[in-house]
Amino acid sequence: MTKDEAVDSEPVTAVSRLAHEIKRLRKTAGLSHAQLGLKTGYTRQYISMAERPGQGLPAEALVHAIDRALGANGGLDELRRLAHVERRRGREKADGTILQSQDEWLKVRSAPGVRGRELSELAAWLYDDASRAPGGHVLAGPGWLSDEPVELDEVRLVWSDTRETTPRHGQSDHVLPLTDQGNRYSGYSRAVRDLVRPRLLENRVSYRLLDVSRDSGLSLTFGTTSFFDVFDVKQAIAHEFKSAWLRSGRSVPDWSDLPLRAGIGDPFDPRQLLMSPGISTLTIRRSRSGDHRFVLHERDGGKVADGGGLCHVMPAGEFQPSSVDIRNDFSLWRNIMREFSEEFLGNPEHDGAVSSSIDYADDEPFRSLEGARDRGELRLWHYGLVMEPLELGAIQLTVAVVDDRAFDRLFAGMVIANDEGHVVGSGGRTDMPFTGEAIERLSPRLSASALTLLQLAWRDRPLLLG
Repeated sequence: MTKDEAVDSEPVTAVSRLAHEIKRLRKTAGLSHAQLGLKTGYTRQYISMAERPGQGLPAEALVHAIDRALGANGGLDELRRLAHVERRRGREKADGTILQSQDEWLKVRSAPGVRGRELSELAAWLYDDASRAPGGHVLAGPGWLSDEPVELDEVRLVWSDTRETTPRHGQSDHVLPLTDQGNRYSGYSRAVRDLVRPRLLENRVSYRLLDVSRDSGLSLTFGTTSFFDVFDVKQAIAHEFKSAWLRSGRSVPDWSDLPLRAGIGDPFDPRQLLMSPGISTLTIRRSRSGDHRFVLHERDGGKVADGGGLCHVMPAGEFQPSSVDIRNDFSLWRNIMREFSEEFLGNPEHDGAVSSSIDYADDEPFRSLEGARDRGELRLWHYGLVMEPLELGAIQLTVAVVDDRAFDRLFAGMVIANDEGHVVGSGGRTDMPFTGEAIERLSPRLSASALTLLQLAWRDRPLLLG
């Protein structure tokens, strides 16, 4: 008998009863995981996990969304409440070291008392000036950052089918808590899922950076990895720094207290550090009157697994395929279009829940975005790569300049809030003035990479807006 079959026949615990009832109601409604996901705003994987008690207690917001979609009239909400109480009582009866381990881990992860991007700025001080990008807020390896932005199509993507080994950085027990069973968690993502329970945390195929070359312009070579593999490395490195920072009285930690970070060696070498550089795009509305604006997004710490509370450029996301057709989506522009669709227009995430490829020529909003680019109403620029110092996460910095009329047409249905946070506006608008003063005033609220990108774009505004 499988675990799921056991749940169907004899749900004993509250969490098992919850999983059983979700599955029963979904089947009664004649809905697939994907169909229920569309009704709730969650992905197929989240719905499937909610029906498996072995995957832990589903997030309260997820259960509430399922309850409403299936017309359970609060029944699922009540089952989840009982499961939460049951889980807490079980933890209280367990060895006190388990509770202490989990509570301490959560405390370190939240970094109590931290201000804005303080930890990222402190982590940057571990590296010499040659390793920092202009402004000193982020890191950049040799050849990573261009002297000035280049048009997106000038960046050459190279595909590699070679199975590269995954770098190992030693033991990570010191950054992982104990499970409810008293064992050490095997990975950071599993601990976040069980103890933090953000709304968005899903494992998917990601494009893995294998090489950066400047032999004839910027050339980036990629293979594949998984989101959790990269997430586990980045979050473990960040957690280690936070823990050392707290122990040192909120000062810059010593390298001897950062064995995971020190064990990497050269953080800019993809052979020594697993990287999947996401794409952060600064979107500028180019006005005929000269009143240029840009879009800013504040990430909600309750919805995302990292980066909550800071403002970032928009759209921004992982460099990942949307479907089983990995090669069809191996494109910076297509990735950016999908992020526009999700973050600006509020469309369901293109998360690989379907087996068919996206028809970028005919499906909306991709057809309209392609048309605007073909007509020169939307131009894209690429600055290269930088690295967030705290978690050593690589990021591609890009800029989208959209003519005002095209912007208003393409994003007429722009949403104020999405699955990851909300848009930050000024003067009743959903954008901010693209001025030096605005960038300076926003600086304390910005992530390190967002501030760097805005400062670079302001410096290069004659080229970008010309």
